[in-house]
Amino acid sequence: MRIRASVAVVGGALALSALAVPAAQADGGYGDTKITKVVVDGDNKVSIGTSNAVTVKVSVTATDNSGIKGAQSFDLFGPDNGIESTGKPTCTAVNATTSTCTASVKIEYLTDKNAGTWYVSAWIDAKDDDCIWKEKAGSFWFQRAAKLTANPAPEPVKKGKTLTVTGALIRANWESLKYGGYGSQSVKLQYRKSSSTCTTLKTVKADSKGNLKTTTAATADGYYRFSFAGNSTTAAVSATGDFVDVK
Repeated sequence: MRIRASVAVVGGALALSALAVPAAQADGGYGDTKITKVVVDGDNKVSIGTSNAVTVKVSVTATDNSGIKGAQSFDLFGPDNGIESTGKPTCTAVNATTSTCTASVKIEYLTDKNAGTWYVSAWIDAKDDDCIWKEKAGSFWFQRAAKLTANPAPEPVKKGKTLTVTGALIRANWESLKYGGYGSQSVKLQYRKSSSTCTTLKTVKADSKGNLKTTTAATADGYYRFSFAGNSTTAAVSATGDFVDVK
């Protein structure tokens, strides 16, 4: 299986090829250069749906007492595949000793097996010819986007009566380019009054097709929703709160 992708250095085009996962290499380097931070797409979670290509921003922050000269390409590798880029990222000085080097990766196609934990490998060069190479400088998740619904009934409902909440958890299939049920997952039923934060009432497990159904006592007007915490392969999602009028 392959990933079709292209990479662009921030501010200029850069070619990229999609290959098999690179062979493991030992970390190495010389001197006091250190990689202090790696961030992918802002929070190291990349949620991808079924339609448009996604451009991912990769940032590596490094430090050396002489300052940072530049960076070699950032390679990404994960389940079933890897992306080997060419060219150099753009480095911007934070101060005299520290710089953040950034590139963007355009992801155009993924298979479901590619979801999960991925790694960024990075080579950083310092101005005094020190350097550092780390095969797993940082990690992030490629996640299948998810959708979640919640429908409480009856509406309105008498105070103290049973409210039945139904819904469904679905996630993107990167091969069929459709959303399908995500079964056997734990989902929280949550409630909030108009101006309050959500309170978890109970945890419900979806059936094999992702369908949800549970009951709760209606105590006051408010919004009900289901919320899924997400995992390494599937993004977190919460349903839109549905207001229930309690008589």
